[in-house]
Amino acid sequence: MRKLTARLAPVLGLLLGSALALGPGASPGVSTAGATEAPAEAPAETAGNACAGSANFLIGAARSDITGPAAEVGMMGYGQVGQKTEGIHLRLYSRAFVIASPCNGRRVAFVSADLGMVFQAVKQQVVERLRAKLGDTFSDDNVLLSATHTHSGPGGFSHYTLYNLTTFGFVPQNFEAIVSGITDSIVRANARLAEGSLRLASGDLRGASANRSPEAYLRNPEAERARYPDNVDTRMTLLRMTGADGRELGLVNWFAVHATSFGNTNHYISGDNKGLAAHAFEVGQGGLTPGGPDTFVAAFANSNEGDVTPNILGGTNGGGANDFEDAALSAKKQYDFAAHLWATAAMPVMGGVDYRHAYVKMDAVDVAPAYADGSAHRTCPAAIGLSMIAGAEDGPGFGSEGATCESVHDVWSQFTCAAVTTPCQGEKPIVLEMGTMKPYPWSPEVLPLQVVTVGPLALVAVPFEVTTMAGRRLRDTVRAQLQGTGVTDVVIAGLANDYSGYVATREEYARQDYEGASTHFGPWTLAALQQSFAGLAASLRDGTSVPPGPTPRDLRKAVVGLQPGVVFDDKLLWVDFGAVAEEAKASYARGETASVTFWGGHPRNDLKLGGTYLRVQRRQADGVWRDVAHDGEGGPLYHWQREYCVPTLACSHVRIDWPIPLDTPPGTYRLVHEGNWKSGWDGRVHPYSGSSRPFTVR
Repeated sequence: MRKLTARLAPVLGLLLGSALALGPGASPGVSTAGATEAPAEAPAETAGNACAGSANFLIGAARSDITGPAAEVGMMGYGQVGQKTEGIHLRLYSRAFVIASPCNGRRVAFVSADLGMVFQAVKQQVVERLRAKLGDTFSDDNVLLSATHTHSGPGGFSHYTLYNLTTFGFVPQNFEAIVSGITDSIVRANARLAEGSLRLASGDLRGASANRSPEAYLRNPEAERARYPDNVDTRMTLLRMTGADGRELGLVNWFAVHATSFGNTNHYISGDNKGLAAHAFEVGQGGLTPGGPDTFVAAFANSNEGDVTPNILGGTNGGGANDFEDAALSAKKQYDFAAHLWATAAMPVMGGVDYRHAYVKMDAVDVAPAYADGSAHRTCPAAIGLSMIAGAEDGPGFGSEGATCESVHDVWSQFTCAAVTTPCQGEKPIVLEMGTMKPYPWSPEVLPLQVVTVGPLALVAVPFEVTTMAGRRLRDTVRAQLQGTGVTDVVIAGLANDYSGYVATREEYARQDYEGASTHFGPWTLAALQQSFAGLAASLRDGTSVPPGPTPRDLRKAVVGLQPGVVFDDKLLWVDFGAVAEEAKASYARGETASVTFWGGHPRNDLKLGGTYLRVQRRQADGVWRDVAHDGEGGPLYHWQREYCVPTLACSHVRIDWPIPLDTPPGTYRLVHEGNWKSGWDGRVHPYSGSSRPFTVR
């Protein structure tokens, strides 16, 4: 990772300064008194026109901590074996919104989670736990789980082998943190349901994203490209939620850009640009404090980001001096535009909530000629191509993109196209065919497709990373089927409910850049999705039900984890856990970084969900220390490192770095570390804490 510099402090100050300057925010609490329970679910046939002209909704929002192990767990996103967690830049959260329409008795839960993707196992067990707690209130049909696509979170939370390779198997502790946190956020959002209103706004945010595969994009028909001024989707769509008493409850906005401001050498857990923007908005609206209630919830959700990078200067360069600045700059662009849409949102949302959901066996879809090139086609068993190993520009791997069957044949003349692909996969030189592995495929093939409508807004929930043009085509398909229903805004909710790679257009697929090589089910995957989503949208339009489709596997009993847990923690005989190993300086100027190292324990002993491993505290006039920052806000950094002390290898050092913001009030401060250590004698886990000496900030 590029070295942390003092330049981080002014950038963070600028971001949080914008948040605090947003204007009047929510009241300090969200009352649940008088909360109105939504009526029982109405059958699909009656859920259509009953809500025409109605602006009445029940709304609830909540945020829960889903931060997994902060040390020695492989990270999910870049597929780098050596990229393991070593600390926290910004905690990960599940942000849940439950919206119900009394006019038809239907409700939906939308979640934007700070994850690389939502895997099938997560959705299965979240719905299972919701049923145990709330009965038939929620099901696969009306729960939409979406990922922000941060590449800086711990992995090992899939039940499929492909996604657990770099984590050496399944990591139960991380899986449980994610599932329990998402479930908790939905349950609490549902409990907060109260009367409110929705407003919708949208606009074009330019200069915050770039197409990382422009040559593949240029393969799309010229007439189609001429319809759009940009080779990325610049549209941001924002849904503003306000209680009947005037209190602001939250927002969701959708904007297509990868959360890859942090590169593949980063080891800090972080929500990346999406997480930083969400945190800044929550601070500005609710006066968010360490450990404070989630009085306002802001989700910066993702969309069709498949070929879209925040690193607008190319490669891994987002315009900052390091990853931290790149993430802060990208976050500020999204935050500022969301604040503009928030302030100008004037379109009242009218209508009801509705949804359709079906499972589709994506490796065996017969695509009708009307959705393809005039001929019938069939999707393929899942496989990845050679260019997938090369990685994308913002996460480079090995080799180069654009490796087609033909180019491989040219390089190795003894090969034929038939030797490196199948007729079904077309131009793709296959390096791994996950779909034919035994006893189970290495990636899922039965995948959930879902359409949710909230008044004029339609969310197309796709379990893939969809490229810019693929997303546009899919939106057009759904929009055409929903004509006459009042739907005006169709949004791709990407990385939703499950995950099985990318979706490129047929033309982009032929070039076999990273996105095409990562389109698992072959060149006609997008056409298969268009066909399937057309059916779901038509069912919504007509008020008819749809068959649920095949049941996906439940592989919870088949997963294997090869990574051991914490055996025990150790330290030098003459020190205590929490003792300072390297002390802070006596004084710092604003813009400098205060740093302290402690003797600590392994963070896997306690994930501190809803808590923190560090506190920045300021001494008040009465001598009381008050928290001013913690590890959930993207400011102070928690860093863990194994310390090989004699006679064991079980010692840990914990370093806390606080880049001091330029607007920090002068005064006396200290850095506090809280952790847990595990005994090697009886295996019991014990809490500890330590603090630095007081220091002044000038």
